[in-house]
Amino acid sequence: SGLRYDLTLPLSRYYANNAANLPKPFKALQMGSVWRADRPQKGRFRQFVQCDIDILGDPTSLAEIELILATTTALGRICPDNAFTVRINDRGILKGMALHCGFPEESMDQVFIILDKMDKIGFEGVERELLESGYAETSVSQYMELLRGVGKDADGVRRLGGQLADVLPAQVSENLAHIMDTVNEVAEADFGLEFDPTLVRGMSYYTGTIFEISMEGFGGSVAGGGRYDKMIGKFTGMETPACGFSIGFERIVTILLDNGFTVPGEGEKVAYLFEKNVDSSTLAGVIREAMEARKNGVQVLVAQMNKNKKFQKEQLEKEGYTQFKEFFREGLKG
Repeated sequence: SGLRYDLTLPLSRYYANNAANLPKPFKALQMGSVWRADRPQKGRFRQFVQCDIDILGDPTSLAEIELILATTTALGRICPDNAFTVRINDRGILKGMALHCGFPEESMDQVFIILDKMDKIGFEGVERELLESGYAETSVSQYMELLRGVGKDADGVRRLGGQLADVLPAQVSENLAHIMDTVNEVAEADFGLEFDPTLVRGMSYYTGTIFEISMEGFGGSVAGGGRYDKMIGKFTGMETPACGFSIGFERIVTILLDNGFTVPGEGEKVAYLFEKNVDSSTLAGVIREAMEARKNGVQVLVAQMNKNKKFQKEQLEKEGYTQFKEFFREGLKG
C-alpha cells in the first residue's frame, strides 16, 4: 500500500468497476488529499488538495473545451485580480516534432524530460543537455529552431501541422486548433490561451491534449490536466476516452492570501456564558437570545461559566470569540 498520488487513477478504477451503471459521458467533480515526495516550498507541499473535474466516455474535443471553460470560469471568479494564461499542447505534436527532427523513437521519454526543464534552464540549457546526452547535432539544432519558430495561436498550430505532415496525422493539429478557436470564441473569463510546444506534463498516462494554467504572481502552474484515453482500458480491456483538469487548492489559496484576501463568513463570534445553577426560565432566555443572534449570522457559543472565568475567556479568545455576555441567577451582566 502507499499514499494516494493523484485522484485520476482512483477515478479510473471506480469507472471501470461501475461503468454499466454510470451515464455516458460521465462527468465527475472531486476534491481530495494527495501526496508527492516533493521538496516543500511556497504553494507546494508533500500533502495537498486537488480539485478535479473529469469527463469520461467522450472521445471528441468537446471534453477538452468544456473542461478548459469550466476551469477558467472558476479561476476568473476566484482570482479576478490576477491575469492567467492557459498553455496547451498535444502529446502527438510533442512526439511528432521530435521524430521530424530525427530523434530515435526509443529516446522520446529522455528528450521530453529534458524539454520539460525549459522553464528553469531556457532554450540554451535544453540545447546543451540534449547535446550532452549524445543526440546528433543536426537533430538538436533543427529541433531548437522548430521550437523557437512556432506561433502561439491556432494558426500557428495549423502551420506546424503542415511542417510535420511526414510524421503527424493532420487531424491531430487540426483538433488542437479547433479547441483553441472554440475556447477563444465562447470563454467567459478573460485569459490568455497559448499553444506551447515545450509543454510536456510529467504524467506518463497522457495520450493527447495536455494543458496547464500559469497565473500572475505565482511561479509554478496553478492547474493542469489532459487526455488519458488508455488508463481505464488497463482495468477493463476496453479503451475508454477520458480527459481531466485539476486546480491546486493550496496554490490558489497562496495567491489569494498574497492579495490580502480574508475568509468570507468569518463574522462576529459571541460567547454566552451562564452561571451554574441558573433556573430554567433564565437558561431558556439565554438559548432564545442565542438562536435569534444565529439567525442574524452571528456565531454564538452557549456554555456554562467555569470557576476560573478569566482562563475560560482567554481560551475562547484564542478561538476567535470577541464578545462575551454573562448571565447570572439575578439576570444579565456584561
